[in-house]
Amino acid sequence: MSVTRRDAMRYASLAMGLATTAFTLDNLKAFSYASPKALLNMLMGTAVPPANAAGPRGLVKYVQQLDRSGASDLVPDFEPRLQWLNSAPLSFTRELRGKVVLLDFWTYCCINCMHVLPDLAALEKKYEGQPVVVVGVHSAKFDNEKDLDAIRNAVLRYDILHPVVNDGDMLMWRGLGVSSWPTLALVAPTGRLIAMVAGEGNRQLFDGLIAASLEYYGAKGALSDAPIPLALERSKDQRVLASPLRFPGKLASDLANGRLFLSDSNNHRIVVTDLQGNFLAQIGGAGDGLVDGSFEEAQFNRPQGVAYDPSRNLLFVADTENHALRQVDLVGETVTTVAGDGRKGQDYKGGARGREQPLNSPWDVELTADRAAVMVAMAGQHQIWRFDLDTGRCVAFSGSGYERNQNGRFASDTAYAQPSALSLAPGGSEMYVADSESSALRALNLQTGGSRLITGGDANFAENLFKFGDRDGSTSRALLQHPLGALSLADGTVLVADSYNHKIKLVDPTRGSVVTLAGTGSAGVRDGPGAQAQLSEPAGLAHGPDGTVFIADTNNSLIRCLHLPSASSPTALLSTLDLSSLPPPPASSSSASSQRRRLRRRQKADEQVVEEPPVAAATGTLHLRLSIPDDYHFTAGASSKFSVELPEAGSGGAAVTVTPQSGDLTLSGSLALASLDFTQEGSPDSSGSAVVQVHCKVYYCQQDDLCLYKAVNFKVPFSPSAAAEARDVQLVFDITPAPPGKALVPTA
Repeated sequence: MSVTRRDAMRYASLAMGLATTAFTLDNLKAFSYASPKALLNMLMGTAVPPANAAGPRGLVKYVQQLDRSGASDLVPDFEPRLQWLNSAPLSFTRELRGKVVLLDFWTYCCINCMHVLPDLAALEKKYEGQPVVVVGVHSAKFDNEKDLDAIRNAVLRYDILHPVVNDGDMLMWRGLGVSSWPTLALVAPTGRLIAMVAGEGNRQLFDGLIAASLEYYGAKGALSDAPIPLALERSKDQRVLASPLRFPGKLASDLANGRLFLSDSNNHRIVVTDLQGNFLAQIGGAGDGLVDGSFEEAQFNRPQGVAYDPSRNLLFVADTENHALRQVDLVGETVTTVAGDGRKGQDYKGGARGREQPLNSPWDVELTADRAAVMVAMAGQHQIWRFDLDTGRCVAFSGSGYERNQNGRFASDTAYAQPSALSLAPGGSEMYVADSESSALRALNLQTGGSRLITGGDANFAENLFKFGDRDGSTSRALLQHPLGALSLADGTVLVADSYNHKIKLVDPTRGSVVTLAGTGSAGVRDGPGAQAQLSEPAGLAHGPDGTVFIADTNNSLIRCLHLPSASSPTALLSTLDLSSLPPPPASSSSASSQRRRLRRRQKADEQVVEEPPVAAATGTLHLRLSIPDDYHFTAGASSKFSVELPEAGSGGAAVTVTPQSGDLTLSGSLALASLDFTQEGSPDSSGSAVVQVHCKVYYCQQDDLCLYKAVNFKVPFSPSAAAEARDVQLVFDITPAPPGKALVPTA
């Protein structure tokens, strides 16, 4: 059968029509954010100072010309029905009349919008007490972001102190013709538009425009000093105030040693607990900053991802708002910056060492299978980077830097959209990526830098970042909504924290299926069977003991525990970890030291207590002797240590002195040894005994580099004695490794 030219043209037209229809249907949600005004702005341009208006005088002249010409747009007023946070409803005809108003069009998922927030805070501080008002116009991308409580949590999470309006129906967005996040618009005291600019990095421009507007309209007497009454959300939220955590982001576990690492993001600290939630240590927390040093001295700025290296006893931290990668030495109890310098970078290639290599909002970290490198989800510039542990170089590994859901064979033809979670796949050749802005789960090839789509997102149009929803089923049809967590399981399946659907989902790449394990689809806090359980924007996942999974339930400021379905228990169960032993963050680094001294007087959750018989001697020596099994060795480069805790003055009993009071244990074969001299003063008829505690921590490894530690507390009571002869006291403990995932100390 021959095909005529007319038939060929007809078929081509039909194919083009079908393709256009498919494209339109696939991108229908994206088109819903467009408006006639936005199209007009694209054609005609928006209000922005011309190049010749540079400098203070030029900007004043620009503002003057706009005002006198009356050509600038009159900004539409806020609809009375809109909901407000941090203030009562505001209007350009009332409260905002006579004010220079900076509108921030944002959506809280957007990393670029997060980058603008420090600029807004700086401008608010600079113009404090002047007739300048910043208003956040929250224009949601995702369905979940239209919810007022969800926006309230974002306001709390990012410490936003200016009024925020929930423009869920995009009324102001369409009225001004905004077309992208973030967009800043400056409004004159008369209610007319002065300038509107999309993107981040425009602080200097708007600083100059605000100053010029204050000068010009101040000279005209058009400014109002009437204050804007604020009612900050942070003063109202009892749930957040009651929790020891503030919006925890990510988790990592050390099952062999029974430790859980929590990024307590808004408290700017890393918290270490045992697997039952009992407090072990805190790193940082005395405010935000980029400070290296001891656990008490160190500072972070909203850290997110954490990854534990069991062979080196190191913890790597994605210090997101410091734009840095930090290394925590859990033996030496120190923090070091290994990449980034606190400033947001714009380098899309990398290759420098240490602080010389700028980073851009690293969100998660994960070790490669050989532990030679740390992979970094660089959310701020939509790439995956690689930090080499031997050379200290940090380099872009995958992704062009364009914000897309683009899968290719190689790094150069791959693009991401705010990658927010990494998890090494079984076999070690791939790493799962929760690509949040494309609402997709993807797999990164660790050899080529290419990627493939597992589920979610738009498989056909890389630029479409609006294909999201809540749908289980086959991986080709399932939909996610801004996933922030991923965790690879040993059987080849993947758990996904489907954050904006408030669910935990199980993805089986082999069978091609997606199923919800926990969550109803509505934000809440409820334990129980998975189908009835509730979470609120879960973000971090980590392996727990006996096949359980820990969840950073971010907006609830809780850590949850998911018991996965099994043959004996086919229903997933959700419970909440008891964190009542966690202390609040210290007020300052100096108070951190005193807080730590107080905490040391508590019984540590990871210490095994050995009660010794009373010692009745005036002088003598305490001989420490701790042994490890024959098929283990002491950890190279890690000092096993001891420290002595003497009874507080006035606690009763004799006065005891011990020297030295701290130091390294001497390692000999399978033994860790030390000798401590003691003296006690007191008459034989003195009442009571003084209890000396000798804390020991031994670091040791199995031959396959599984590294462990054991904390032992010898409690030695001293009874007053007239005996003059010296006495040797043996403090002996044989270390037996606990089964992986079990608690290393007896539980009641």
